[in-house]
Amino acid sequence: MNLRTIMLGGMIISLLGCSLAPVYRQPPLPTATVYPGVDDVVTEASPGAEQLGWREFFADTRLKELILQALENNRDLLIAIQRVEEARALYRIQRANLVPNISAEGVGVRSRVPGDLSVTGSAMTSSQYQADLGLSAWELDFWGRVRSLTAAALESFLASEQARRAVSISLIAQVANTYLLERELDERLGIARYTIGIREESYRIARRRYEVGSASKLDAVQAETLLHQARADLSALLRQRDQNRNALSLLVGVHIVDSEDQPLSRIEPGFVGEIPVGLPSDLLVNRPDVLAAEHRLKAANANIGAARAAFFPRIALTGAYGTASAELSGLFGTGSNAWNFIPSVTLPIFEGGRNIANLDAAEALRNQAVADYERTIQTAFREVADALAGRRWLAEQVVDLRAALAAQTERSRLARLRYQSGAAPYLEVLDAERDRFVAEQALVQTRRALLSSSVNLYAALGGGIYHEAQ
Repeated sequence: MNLRTIMLGGMIISLLGCSLAPVYRQPPLPTATVYPGVDDVVTEASPGAEQLGWREFFADTRLKELILQALENNRDLLIAIQRVEEARALYRIQRANLVPNISAEGVGVRSRVPGDLSVTGSAMTSSQYQADLGLSAWELDFWGRVRSLTAAALESFLASEQARRAVSISLIAQVANTYLLERELDERLGIARYTIGIREESYRIARRRYEVGSASKLDAVQAETLLHQARADLSALLRQRDQNRNALSLLVGVHIVDSEDQPLSRIEPGFVGEIPVGLPSDLLVNRPDVLAAEHRLKAANANIGAARAAFFPRIALTGAYGTASAELSGLFGTGSNAWNFIPSVTLPIFEGGRNIANLDAAEALRNQAVADYERTIQTAFREVADALAGRRWLAEQVVDLRAALAAQTERSRLARLRYQSGAAPYLEVLDAERDRFVAEQALVQTRRALLSSSVNLYAALGGGIYHEAQ
């Protein structure tokens, strides 16, 4: 209960107001207490991902420029920002119902009554002028209905703000991953062009040896086939690069000017910062989508209070105070004061079950909000767990792929020596060259995936979005 003091017409009315909304209790964490496969969880207070701004997390200058452009121009983010402004305005509209709506009004009326309608039998012309301050149907919030609706509007506004933060973090991660894919494709294109050069030379030699009779036509055809395969792979990579560039332009919101190729090997060291991983409960305060879901839950909880208050009498005040006169010159003269005071009480007696149905609907929406909140936490837990698993196993995969590439390179060298000495057919060289090319491509793809797993972990932990507009 709280004491509310209202001044109206010189009188002070003290009202006791209460809220019928259920006491909010945060649902328990619907996940495990630790992330699977993690043994280095930070349990003491330390800077987390949410305190690590993207300028500090990413080291690449070009990527920072793209992220800044995206935060300024991405249309999805601009829509999210305007939704926040819309929710803010709706909250202010609802909050205005807590205070009286006072308006000033001036009225002038001049009328003529014919003689056959006049009580005197003679035509009459009359005038009336009035100026007053009025209070229109202001509800005395005894049962907290208006306050509950205001609280729900506030929570909806806060949820929209957290949703905007979630869009920003997701946008940063998408730009970073798309940029990484661009760097991957650049390096794979370099490998493909280098491979085409080697295979063109191999085809030239094989064709020349066939022409002079020192090799079979099959060797020349096989070398030509491998060359065309490499050219087809180059065309596919060029297509992927252009499509990825289009996707990056859409994220950034402006046309991207081509920059010099920067192979992934040059940006891998220190490309992303270290991310301390805390307990799963940290997601409750770090992830904006979790915070948004909790605000929606609180809004649904407050709406139950408004639905319960509908069962009780609704008391409203309407009144006016001013001056009135039959002559405009006497409008503000002595004795022209006029006032009216109209309190009203509305008590629901028979609503056809409408109020009960509204309460049932509000409680069902609250239960949906609870399930949505728990699902959001579970999704966040999974995203963190997936990113941690990716960071762990992709790092091991990169080590193995580097060893495999070294072995394939040596195999290719030995196969070529065997062919040149006549100890092996040219098909053995072609197979070794094909496998080495596949190993090179796989290593580049996996290194990019490893970096993307760190970006995904940063976003999954609620990565900081400081310096958004700077």
